Amino acid sequence: MYKLTKPKIYLPLANLVAVGGSTFYLRSHLVHNHTEAEARMDELEGTLRGHIGLIEEALDRLEGKGGERGKKTEELYSKRGKDEKK
Repeated sequence: MYKLTKPKIYLPLANLVAVGGSTFYLRSHLVHNHTEAEARMDELEGTLRGHIGLIEEALDRLEGKGGERGKKTEELYSKRGKDEKK
């Protein structure tokens, strides 16, 4: 059995602690960056949906179809982030 006074055990132990600590630190950064990127993508998705609504309303006006102004845009903006994933 090894005694803790022997220096042979300190280097592998220090390596294990360093690898474990850096793994935990990098994983926490990865999770944080992933959640921020997901939030940015949700915001972009809502913006794109709103623009699509504006384009559809303009097309409806050009084609002579009536309709409530801003209804499609508002529906698409409020729908963002609530898509059902299959």
